[in-house]
Amino acid sequence: SCSSSDAFFSSPSSSSSSSLSSSSHQQQHRFCSLFTAETNTNVKMNEEFNTSKPTEVPVVAPDSLMDPKDHGTCGNGVIEPVRWGCDAKLADKICCFNRHWAENSGYWLGTEFLSSVDTSDDNTPTTFYDPISGNALFRAPIGRTWAEFIKESKAHGWPSFRDEEVNWDFVRVLENGEAISVSGTHLGHNLPDKKGNRYCINLVSVCGNPDNK
Repeated sequence: SCSSSDAFFSSPSSSSSSSLSSSSHQQQHRFCSLFTAETNTNVKMNEEFNTSKPTEVPVVAPDSLMDPKDHGTCGNGVIEPVRWGCDAKLADKICCFNRHWAENSGYWLGTEFLSSVDTSDDNTPTTFYDPISGNALFRAPIGRTWAEFIKESKAHGWPSFRDEEVNWDFVRVLENGEAISVSGTHLGHNLPDKKGNRYCINLVSVCGNPDNK
């Protein structure tokens, strides 16, 4: 789902993104609040990530996980609010009513993601949640720096995760390479390169809010 020709859905309008405060004090307070919440969430997730400890990855699942349900391939729609100023309607289309298409290349760079996480500390990874179920799906960077994660994601146009950054408790890959959650959420695709498996993932597919679970 991660080639420029597959960028089927339109990016959200600027009016759908959260407005930035003109007050520097409010901006600083808002960033600190986001950073604190992100840090607390990551601490909470330390003992819950990859409890299944698979011996082989990716964990392959049958296509039946994506059989029609109450809401497309999902049992329910996107749970709002989502994070990083992502478009909830776009997320719902891509997550639940789509098997092949993607958000526009570079969409993630136009969100509040990079301004909401502490990229100065390589020991403080960010956890990415399913907007359908609230389950933790990815955590990055692991085994590399923030600079390396951002560089690779920029080069390919979408957030790109490696095996050790995937929570195999809730993420599966189909035989055709489609990456999904166990809840039926379309996430993106596994597009291996010379370094190994590379999971090219829509930000709107992992913009869930842990407070919604």
